[in-house]
Amino acid sequence: MTLDLRGVSKIVDGVTHIHPTDLTLENGTMNVLLGPTLSGKTSLMRLMAGLDAPNTGKVFWQGEDVTGMRVQDRKVAMVYQQFINYPSMTVYENIASPMKLMGIDKAEIDRRVRESAELMKLSPMLDRKPLELSGGQQQRCALARALVKNAGLVLLDEPLANLDYKLREELRVEIPKIFEASGAIFVYATTEPEEALLLGGNTAALWEGRVTQFDLTPRVYRQPVDATTARVFSDPPMNFLPISKTGNRIMFGEGQSAQATGKLAELADGRYTAGFRPNHLEIGKHAADAMEFKSTLNVTELTGSETFVHLDHHGERWVGLIHGVHDLTLGAELAVWLDPRHVYIFGEDGKLVAPAAYALAA
Repeated sequence: MTLDLRGVSKIVDGVTHIHPTDLTLENGTMNVLLGPTLSGKTSLMRLMAGLDAPNTGKVFWQGEDVTGMRVQDRKVAMVYQQFINYPSMTVYENIASPMKLMGIDKAEIDRRVRESAELMKLSPMLDRKPLELSGGQQQRCALARALVKNAGLVLLDEPLANLDYKLREELRVEIPKIFEASGAIFVYATTEPEEALLLGGNTAALWEGRVTQFDLTPRVYRQPVDATTARVFSDPPMNFLPISKTGNRIMFGEGQSAQATGKLAELADGRYTAGFRPNHLEIGKHAADAMEFKSTLNVTELTGSETFVHLDHHGERWVGLIHGVHDLTLGAELAVWLDPRHVYIFGEDGKLVAPAAYALAA
């Protein structure tokens, strides 16, 4: 059982929402669509579901062309960030509603409703109406309704965004387990790289309506094919710095350089771009060959256990994620350190030419 998109695109009022896209999703897989707001995640999901027709290309389900098939005739379940429930029905009736339309017998409906309600922690609320529930409870009701349909394709469009932190963390772990046994294809849209990593499976990185990379989630994270994918799969986005290679040295400016070893030794002399994630910038030298960079501290953000530092490095805007809470002076010079093993190298066209050494060792 596969969902196969072949050259599908979507144009609305002359604006391209999805550029021609090829994508194959296998049964029993969790597939994350990762990208910022307006990158095309929801548009791509609507093409998968049949809610919108592509301007070009075809959609195949289990080898059958379903491009023109109505969404009602497909085995699809979809849950949005903005939960949708029937206000006049109880929670029980909301969850049971798709099964009634499918003609499933009452005993089986009751079993599935109570099983899914227990999983979503809704058992004490089955007799309530949606408007008597909190926002998080209403979203769990919508998730339970999707669960009981036994759909072949389940589309989850940022379904946990409105839930409280604890429940969101629990469901991030539980959702892959919940649907794994069904053998369905799951597509989960999110703006959060951390969520993609927690969900696992495969990740499609999206940027301005294009799928820049689709592969196993750890591989996309550790070996992004280009700078755009690296930017998408980093929160805050990856930092960049123009560099050059001369002989057996990589020159980082300010007199900083690193030995060109491993993949770096194979690079031709010339200009490149270094990329490194915010959590790899450090205050203090923690590696023997770490490089020091002088920057100006513009903004700090405290999270309680970590500090985000927004830096200006000769016109380059960097963000560092520093462990611990630090008392720093805004507008002052701040020295930050970078281990060269954490540096990705991109060509002038943005394509990855050398992954970070730590990523290859992972």
